[in-house]
Amino acid sequence: MVYGLVAAIYLLAFPWHPGLRSPNELCRLMQTRALVDFGDLSLNRAMRLYGPVGDLSISRGRYYPSKAPLMSFAGVPVYALLRALAGGRPGVVPEIPLVYLSRLFLTVLPTLLSLLLLERLLRQYVATSIAIGTTLTYALGTLAFSYSLLFMSHQTSATLLLAGFYVAWRVARGERTEWWLAASGMLLGLAVVAEYTSALPALFIAAYGLVQGRASLSQRLRSAGLLAIGAVPAGVFLGWYHFTCFGGILETGYRHLADVAYQPWHEGGFLGIRTPTWTAFVGSFFSPLRGLFALSPFLLLGFLGLTRLWRAQSAHPELRGVAIFSAALCIAYVYFTSSFSYESWGWTTGPRHLTGLVPFLMLPVALILHSNTTPVRQGVAAGLALSSVLVTSALTFVNYIPDDVSEGVFGLFLPLARDGDVIPTALGFLGISNPAGGWVIIAVTILVGLAICTLLLSTLSWYHTGVAATVAVAFLASHRLLAQDTDHDRAARALLERVWLAPSGESVAFWSTTGRTSH
Repeated sequence: MVYGLVAAIYLLAFPWHPGLRSPNELCRLMQTRALVDFGDLSLNRAMRLYGPVGDLSISRGRYYPSKAPLMSFAGVPVYALLRALAGGRPGVVPEIPLVYLSRLFLTVLPTLLSLLLLERLLRQYVATSIAIGTTLTYALGTLAFSYSLLFMSHQTSATLLLAGFYVAWRVARGERTEWWLAASGMLLGLAVVAEYTSALPALFIAAYGLVQGRASLSQRLRSAGLLAIGAVPAGVFLGWYHFTCFGGILETGYRHLADVAYQPWHEGGFLGIRTPTWTAFVGSFFSPLRGLFALSPFLLLGFLGLTRLWRAQSAHPELRGVAIFSAALCIAYVYFTSSFSYESWGWTTGPRHLTGLVPFLMLPVALILHSNTTPVRQGVAAGLALSSVLVTSALTFVNYIPDDVSEGVFGLFLPLARDGDVIPTALGFLGISNPAGGWVIIAVTILVGLAICTLLLSTLSWYHTGVAATVAVAFLASHRLLAQDTDHDRAARALLERVWLAPSGESVAFWSTTGRTSH
């Protein structure tokens, strides 16, 4: 029942505002159009027909997305089918159906399927209620929610990494033969084709797959070969793409950015990763606008739970490798986000480059929740989960967060909602005008948040629920105190109101680019 409500939220929510011309999404979809309409990797002809987009690279006078190519190519079947149904000519498919259905099949549905894998993994080590509660919090209270509702690579890559790890974990437990490591390698390779920075976690997962058990050297070499066989097609494809577009198999689009103002962010180190700075570290984890813990305080338990994960190997020996892998992954991601230019993350919900870390924090979180036996600890954990759902979903329902705003919940979401600018939904395609459809999604989200609390509390006593409510209220109050209503806040709200897809009293035309039937 609760999973059905989560699926409904994912399927119906549609935070898309055409006037913003979201560059990260549209540059990928422009290449999708170019591939189908013209059989061309470059965007030159497509942009002459459909208009310019941002986030581009240029090589030998030809424009390409600056991003890794998986999402562009994965969108080809969706667009090709839409175009065939609309008459089979370039220019007949408007933006809204292309964006909505590309998100649906390539970010939304993969995440919903990954919830099944995550819950199954967690149920091996914790009580069913905790496994479900943790999985639901992941679904609505973390970056997984935000980036499932955007046609970007972050959550798709995280899903591929989780699936690759899940297969390797099943092999380590003896539930699958070692031949399945080829499937793990394939999934990890695709994760890198989706997002270049997935290379590091992919290597860690591959290493985890190699060192499990008491295998001999020859067995580990065979496992390495199977992982490599699975990953080779993705590597060959990526090398071909780089060579064709940029002249070298290791030449990425980030080395050929069309906007030279962004070039310094990606120079030096690996893809712009240099030495850590306190500005990047504090901003990535504690900024009231987009810090990881400011949006999802529940994830604090993931870092704290690493020691619990290590101790759990006494009952589950296979967790030794999982604990080492998880600790190494956390260290690598903390270094990465503290070394990357914080200012370059753009109009995003949370620290988007940490999306790939989030699913691997869920097992440490679940183990801490499983060991919380006192009412206070259970109440605090449930309150953190509810806080994460409320704050993350509020920002996700805007999902294009200007980077100069003081705070997102009270600085953007609530003022916009009061004016009727509530999240657009697929219900608008059926003629249900906003804000009615948006408030339905919000109400269901709150309902799921309360259901998560009941799953994480062993007893629904006044004491348990009082502690959980106190934590949630205190966390929301801290966000209210940090919202400053600055000139930047007001300017951001004014801009979002001008471009909002479905203002109060209006529904959304599905087969359109602007959402208006008159266009």
